[in-house]
Amino acid sequence: MKFFVTGVCGQLGHDVMNDLASRGYEGVGSDIQPEYSGAADGSAVTTMPYVSLDITDRDAVLATIKEVNPDVVIHCAAWTAVDAAEDEENQPKVRAINVDGTQNIADVCKEIDCKMIYISTDYVFNGQGEKPWEPDCKDYAPLCVYGQTKLDGELAVANTLEKYFIVRIAWVFGVNGKNFIKTMLNVGKTHDRVTVVCDQIGTPTYTFDLARLLVDMAESEKYGYYHATNEGGFISWYEFTKEIYKQAGYTTEVAPVTTAEYGISKAARPFNSRLDKSKLVEAGFEPLPTWQDALARYLKEIEF
Repeated sequence: MKFFVTGVCGQLGHDVMNDLASRGYEGVGSDIQPEYSGAADGSAVTTMPYVSLDITDRDAVLATIKEVNPDVVIHCAAWTAVDAAEDEENQPKVRAINVDGTQNIADVCKEIDCKMIYISTDYVFNGQGEKPWEPDCKDYAPLCVYGQTKLDGELAVANTLEKYFIVRIAWVFGVNGKNFIKTMLNVGKTHDRVTVVCDQIGTPTYTFDLARLLVDMAESEKYGYYHATNEGGFISWYEFTKEIYKQAGYTTEVAPVTTAEYGISKAARPFNSRLDKSKLVEAGFEPLPTWQDALARYLKEIEF
């Protein structure tokens, strides 16, 4: 199989390309930068074919992907700056990337009859209650611009294609880019005490593990909506931080604080980011390892 991957300068796209290489697949990576500008870690993504592509440029998307003629497109590119998406001047660009760009990719996938994997988020739900969200739940009620545009991207894919996977993830971390773990490690070096919210509940997702699952999906025809985070149970950001510092050997004190006490951010965050992943097992896919194990492997990988 031949793959076309968007957003390879980000956390997930980087790991998807490396996973493809490890399995001997042909993969063409793309992002908006003129040249690949991710982690120069000597991994396969730095040597695999790269195409500069603005997914909001419909003509360029159609021409580029038709020329590559892949069997599968894994669409990792997105506007993910949640708070910045709330700024009125950014909203047209957010929609152009997350919705129109996704529609462009879905349209060309339909034209060349290839599979598409779209990466979505728990932010498509309203984040209320304590029950894990099921992948086929249609009770959408995004709380912010980012969530709404990712939902609209989902609908663009589902309304255009039959051969698609929509995979919702949460609390993402990977080698190639910024994330919560890197931020907490940096803060912990310079502070004796940090406060972290304790009333937002979910499960982290290690892009290295997720990449393996996405390629497994691409090898199948078990289309539909899925939820994919690491196993290991639901936790708060406060509990996650405590485990980060424990595994990293930090003595920094971690104090719990409510979202209200922490202060209002531009974008509303979901309190309930619990995602029901049972459909993965039902479809025969191997679940991701526990987040505790993923964290341990990640800390070794980044050599903090």
